[in-house]
Amino acid sequence: MRILITNDDGINAPGLAVLEEIATTLAGPEGEVWVVAPAFEQSGVGHCISYTRPFMISELGPRRFAAEGSPADCVLAGLHNVLGDMKPDLILSGVNRGNNSAENALYSGTLGGALEGALQGIPSFALSQYYGPGNRDLANAFEASAAHGAAVIQKILAADVANSSAYQLFYNINFPPVAAKDVKGIKVTPQGLRSGQRFSAEETQSPNGRRYTWIKGGDQHSATFGPCDATANMDGYISVTPMRADFTAHDVLEALTSVE
Repeated sequence: MRILITNDDGINAPGLAVLEEIATTLAGPEGEVWVVAPAFEQSGVGHCISYTRPFMISELGPRRFAAEGSPADCVLAGLHNVLGDMKPDLILSGVNRGNNSAENALYSGTLGGALEGALQGIPSFALSQYYGPGNRDLANAFEASAAHGAAVIQKILAADVANSSAYQLFYNINFPPVAAKDVKGIKVTPQGLRSGQRFSAEETQSPNGRRYTWIKGGDQHSATFGPCDATANMDGYISVTPMRADFTAHDVLEALTSVE
């Protein structure tokens, strides 16, 4: 099996090293793992692509490349420049430092990489590691994802789910903020929404009087609306959320026929 991996935390991120181990397990002894990851951190860029400017790609070693672009850029460069005619069997993005559950999924560069992989017709997975009191002080905060990541992906692949849409499925996998031994299992969940939590902006002033704005996230441990990915993660479960790049609110289409 040939696997292309990327992330949004950058080529030197510890989560990428965890993903390389997961990919190596999945690829098997005769397989190949190719890394094309951002040269610098690209958190929060979503599905951004560098459409109006070129970017440099540097070869750092065998099957290892750093690109001065977003995760989606890395997938495009990996597929069309680095690998060329050698189509990968899987694309993996992550393991993100922090969760991409609930509304975080909409901002995530990690998901942006997997989404682009799906648009390119490749089975794709985004992996993220929730942080919290149960794992942030461990020697390896990515312990849960490192221990369970390969098995979760293998189970999803074995399910061989049929896709009824022209848009290919991709999967958002979030690992709970606990030690590997405390993971309770896997739950297939919808994407959630944290109650009352939104990104915001805060202005600061530098010593020289210039004004700057910081983007702030909300409370990652607040309650969510009903059973969902974030709820499962906070309860100690790995969440698996099947996704598509189709933003249509299908449940509303019929209600809007009066406007035609």
